[in-house]
Amino acid sequence: MPLMKPRRSFETGHRRKFLLVVDESVEVESALYYAASRVQRQNGSLTMLYIIEPGEYQHWAGVRQVQVEEETVKAKALFRLFRRKLHHAGFEDIDVEDVIREGKAAEEIVKLIAEDEDIAILVLGASNDARGPGPLVSSLAAGKSGGGFPVPVTVVPGTLSLDEIKALA
Repeated sequence: MPLMKPRRSFETGHRRKFLLVVDESVEVESALYYAASRVQRQNGSLTMLYIIEPGEYQHWAGVRQVQVEEETVKAKALFRLFRRKLHHAGFEDIDVEDVIREGKAAEEIVKLIAEDEDIAILVLGASNDARGPGPLVSSLAAGKSGGGFPVPVTVVPGTLSLDEIKALA
């Protein structure tokens, strides 16, 4: 595990950051609105993280490069989509940072938290799917990576409406 810097989000010159892992899942929208509500109420900022997972063809450099380029384009499109959703939901005034990383999700999340001493909370969305809440949330619940996250983790149910989310946040 990377060396963790102490959290400094409440010191002068720093702002509390909420880290949101984004993907194409439905439940990420609930987590997005929850994080935005918390950011708005606490005058913080939102960091949206897209992780490009290792591919099965990663030993072929040319194929891997094309995959990374395609995933980067997808990540930027998701960032634009989520910014539009925030704007339409009344969160146009919050600061949002976009981050794209390559690697295994849990490892990249921990690395980013280690690097950015203002990240204070990780926000994830839980799926309503019968197959379970999603791989990252499942690994946290099983304790596989939960001990590796040096900040609190908030798991937002994917079934909540925007009004319910705002009331909770």
